[in-house]
Amino acid sequence: MAPAMTRTLGGSAACTREHRSGIKQTLNTTNNKIMVYSGEQLNSNQEQEWWVEQWLDLLQKYRFKKRLERGRNYARQGNVLAIRFEDKKVLATVQGSEDKPYELSIWLDAFSEEDWQYVVDTLSEQALHSAKLLAGEMPTNIEDVFAANGLRLFPFSLQEVRSRCSCPDKANPCKHIIAVYHLLGDRFGEDPFLLFQLRGRSKEEIIAALREKRADLSDAGANQPSQEGPPAVESSPPLRLEQFWTYDEPLDPSLVVITPPSIQETVLDVLGPIPVLSQTGNASLAQTAALEQLRSYFQQVYQNVSQAAVMQAMATNDSDSDPGR
Repeated sequence: MAPAMTRTLGGSAACTREHRSGIKQTLNTTNNKIMVYSGEQLNSNQEQEWWVEQWLDLLQKYRFKKRLERGRNYARQGNVLAIRFEDKKVLATVQGSEDKPYELSIWLDAFSEEDWQYVVDTLSEQALHSAKLLAGEMPTNIEDVFAANGLRLFPFSLQEVRSRCSCPDKANPCKHIIAVYHLLGDRFGEDPFLLFQLRGRSKEEIIAALREKRADLSDAGANQPSQEGPPAVESSPPLRLEQFWTYDEPLDPSLVVITPPSIQETVLDVLGPIPVLSQTGNASLAQTAALEQLRSYFQQVYQNVSQAAVMQAMATNDSDSDPGR
C-alpha cells in the first residue's frame, strides 16, 4: 500500500471564512515544504509541466462551465481544507455552505498486475525512460509506453475520473470535487508520480520493479554463453588493372537501352577554346585559324566515334538477342 500523503489547507470553518476575505493560504506538505496559494496563483504558472497542462485540459473540456467556475472559486477562496493521498485514492475535506465540511474521494481505474508488468517490461527496454524514472524524473513521452500496451496514464475525459462527495448535490462532479481538481493540478506539478499511484503503483514500487528487471537483464547477459567469433570475411581476388573495364557476364537485354546522346556537346565543347598563345601573350590570326581547324577536326572525330560505338553496341545487342543470326 502506498504511503498516505496529507496536505493541510486550513484547520476550521472559521479559518476558511478568513481565507474567503482574501488572506493567502498556506499548504503544509509532509516534507515541511510550504506552498502559498491565492486566487491569483492558482494554476497560473507561466511555464507548467506537460502533465499539469494535460490535467488542466480535462477541466477546460468540462461542458458545465458555470459549475466549473464555482469550483474554481472554491479553490481560490480556500474552501479546500485538506488533500491527502491514501493508496489509490485522493481524499479531501472541503468546506461548503454548511458548518460541517464535506468529505470526498477521487480515484482512477487502477491497472491490473498484468498491465503493470507489461508497462515495466516496456520501460526496462528503453534506457532513457528507465534512467529518468530511476532519477525521479517523468519522461516527456511516458504516455507512449502506456499506449504501446493498450493503456492510458492520463484519463481521456473527466468521465473517466471517479469521485464521490458527501454533499447533498446530486451532480457529479460537484463544485467541491471540481475545487479539488484544480488543486490537484498544482499537486501533480510537485510530484508527477502521484498519477502512477492513482493507477495502482507508487513511485517506489515502479523504481523497485525497474531495478529488479534491469538486474535480471544484466544477469541474463552475463550468463549467456559466449558465441563464436564473427565468420571470416572471404578475401576478394587481387585487383588487376588490365581487367578493370572487362565484364564477361551477359547483360539482360531488357535492362539495356542504347540511344544516342541527347546533348551533342563533346569534351571539346565542355573544355572551351584551346589556350595556345604566342610569346607576346596574344594569339595571332594564323594561330586562331589553325586552332579552329584543329577543333573542327576533333569534333568530327568525336562524332564518328560516338556513332560507331552506338552502331557496334546495337549490333552486339541484336546478335545476343537473336541466337540464329
